[in-house]
Amino acid sequence: MAVLEVGTTLNNLKAISLDPSSLVWGLQDISSSDAGRTHAAGNPMYKMRTSQKRKLDITWTMPTPAQASEILKAFNPEYFYVRYFDPMDNQRETRLFYAGDRSAPFKWYDLKGKGTRFATLSFNVIER
Repeated sequence: MAVLEVGTTLNNLKAISLDPSSLVWGLQDISSSDAGRTHAAGNPMYKMRTSQKRKLDITWTMPTPAQASEILKAFNPEYFYVRYFDPMDNQRETRLFYAGDRSAPFKWYDLKGKGTRFATLSFNVIER
């Protein structure tokens, strides 16, 4: 089973053929616009959480140019669904995400007849 499946609808999720070398799960609290410190004694902070959103930091090490292209195309739509294992829910989840900035350092490696590779490909996706 692939670590990640991605698609523009729930019915067209496709497995990413190369599993990530690193996938860091995160949970972001979204606070009310009027959250913050007050001028009361001790300057208490009021978080006023309105929601929580998942964030996945994903890295692939040494992808081939074809693999990097497949990955970048899968995560290129403005919004997309991702199926992944969510440690907080202790199960595979499918959620709607958008991508942050993507980068693929151009360190090409000639692997003695096995073609060239990128050093890494990495970006984060944030739950909508």
